[in-house]
Amino acid sequence: MDDLERYFKLSPTQHRQLTELQPLYTEWNARINVISRKDIDNIYSNHVLHSLSIAKFIQFTAQDRVLDAGTGGGFPGLPLAILFPETSFVLADSINKKLQVIQDIACTIGLSNIQTVHQRVEALPKGFSFVVSRAVTRLDTMWAWVSPLLTLPSGTNLQNGLLYLKGGDISAEKPNNTIVRQIPLQSLIPAPQFHEKSLVYICKN
Repeated sequence: MDDLERYFKLSPTQHRQLTELQPLYTEWNARINVISRKDIDNIYSNHVLHSLSIAKFIQFTAQDRVLDAGTGGGFPGLPLAILFPETSFVLADSINKKLQVIQDIACTIGLSNIQTVHQRVEALPKGFSFVVSRAVTRLDTMWAWVSPLLTLPSGTNLQNGLLYLKGGDISAEKPNNTIVRQIPLQSLIPAPQFHEKSLVYICKN
């Protein structure tokens, strides 16, 4: 939590909700492998702060509707929903038991701006302004899945598009006919664990 408070100005509600995440995820992780068990003690540095790095690049608005594609244990969507309580978030995954964990945690901490959907990304209906995700698949594959869903205008100063947390070289994965920006995470949040990790922003050309 120290890192979160260093990089983000949190309301009392946001501070409480974020503080409650570790014990809740630890309890659930003892029953269901939501997060890598060797990583559960690093949930804030490796998962929550990683997710919230997106908020150093874009400020979602009440006009935006954001899809977390392949949310897994709720990252990056759940921490972003805490930080942007006026924005509507849809967290989608093909593994229903993980979505049940997310629903329980959201209910426990009083988070009401998320909806979970048990469905593959490519089968989701249209109607989003942005898609967020963490290294689910290749960039070009993810873009092919989600670009048809981006039919809502952005409420921000950015064109609607994909915000993808990913490490490594992306040069062979760039989709055709798009604008691609690769932002080193350490330029957004100068934390050592983000070395060689990036936020990739893709929108239509």
